[in-house]
Amino acid sequence: MTTAREIMTEGAECVGENDTLVDAAKKMADLDVGALPICGEDDKLKGVVTDRDIVVKCVAKGGNPGDFSVKDLGLSEVVTIGADDDVRDALTTMEQHQVRRLPVIDGHRLVGMLSQADVARSLDPAETGETVGVISEDS
Repeated sequence: MTTAREIMTEGAECVGENDTLVDAAKKMADLDVGALPICGEDDKLKGVVTDRDIVVKCVAKGGNPGDFSVKDLGLSEVVTIGADDDVRDALTTMEQHQVRRLPVIDGHRLVGMLSQADVARSLDPAETGETVGVISEDS
């Protein structure tokens, strides 16, 4: 069994829930990523913000990203995977929630991010292709 911990990208950095969307976008650019976990004042995972969220929920509506905090996008249920969960469980979770990235947690602590690409590199191509198709259907 391959676990999420074995294939995840370690060292995921959070953006604070009170940081502006500009702060989040700059951090994404600096890290060359398209999504960041959102951490609250209590250091707990609150959600994930994507570059697409910033564009669709703020910029496309005429908003100034410097005037809005990450939490203004509307934090919703956080979909995660446990660090020691089987990577096939991650695939199932990605399919069910139509997401391409999952924060990986160990207890309540964020330990990494698992992307569709991470999964693709570790599993059979046919299995990965099916999942990518399901995730992309409604995205």
